[in-house]
Amino acid sequence: MTTNEIREKIGDLIDESKGKTLKELNAIKHIGIDPETEIVILIIKIGRLGDEAEKKLRRQLAKIIKIDFGFNGLKIQFEEDKKPIGNNAKYIIIASGKGGVGKSFATANIAYALSRRGKKVAIIDTDIYGASIPQILDMKITDPLVNDLGKIKPLRAYGMDIISTDFFAEHEQPVMWRGAMLKSMINSFFNQVSWDPFTDYVIIDTPAGTGDVMMDLKNIIPTAEVIIVTTPHEAASHVATKAAHGFIELHHDIIGIIENMSYLRNPESNTLEYPLGQGGGEEIARKINSEVIANIPIGLPTHHFGLYELDEEAGRAYDDIATLLLIR
Repeated sequence: MTTNEIREKIGDLIDESKGKTLKELNAIKHIGIDPETEIVILIIKIGRLGDEAEKKLRRQLAKIIKIDFGFNGLKIQFEEDKKPIGNNAKYIIIASGKGGVGKSFATANIAYALSRRGKKVAIIDTDIYGASIPQILDMKITDPLVNDLGKIKPLRAYGMDIISTDFFAEHEQPVMWRGAMLKSMINSFFNQVSWDPFTDYVIIDTPAGTGDVMMDLKNIIPTAEVIIVTTPHEAASHVATKAAHGFIELHHDIIGIIENMSYLRNPESNTLEYPLGQGGGEEIARKINSEVIANIPIGLPTHHFGLYELDEEAGRAYDDIATLLLIR
């Protein structure tokens, strides 16, 4: 009997505190077999310690290891999977296949729509090389302060807490970091910032495509949900499908697809025109068995630099997205 066979078998067990299998949660952190005593050692991360769900999982593991596989004994170390920003925060990753599709605008407006509903919202701008959230929110860039515990205070805009590399880099200078520095910064954004422990939603702007940041986020927040942003154009939807499959392979839940720049409303005839084509969002949804949750029209905001209000067509579309998130 090998550790891989054990992992395969116990991976189907469900952590009832989260309603997902250990495999889906990437919860099995260590499997060892003592060859002398024939005792299996497990380290497993679960949603809560000390409740009935833990006791049930412990019994199920003991049955598989001692009865089904015939080992002499089992040692289990359960670790509680605590979220970095409060235990009740919901994490929403905003992703795309390629740049230039309006992913950061979608991030800011989804967060703003939730904030308008009275929710405590944080935005984490993990698009390290192309950070634009502060510009979209028309923020004045200042050096973040540090609290008495040595943690960074997030900056605020429109009632939301914000962290971005733009707050740490020289003005208009490129961020030229490689893997280790990139990972360290992203970890700091989650664990070294004094986030409000009562935060309801954490909206995460990510770099386009797949890469290091996607994997780093999986290690920090293994059970996030994802919204894919595309345009109607075939080139954008093709690579967005790849990004969606990447998040599916990491066992994140895809909430749906936003088709940005979906149409242009002719102000004279009030008819819809489609300068970027049609069907990109629907094509992604079909390929990953999801749905288009919003079609955002072409057009700049009229009240703010980057945010739409409810008297604007795009603002109402983002408000519908907020409603969807609130009832999930």
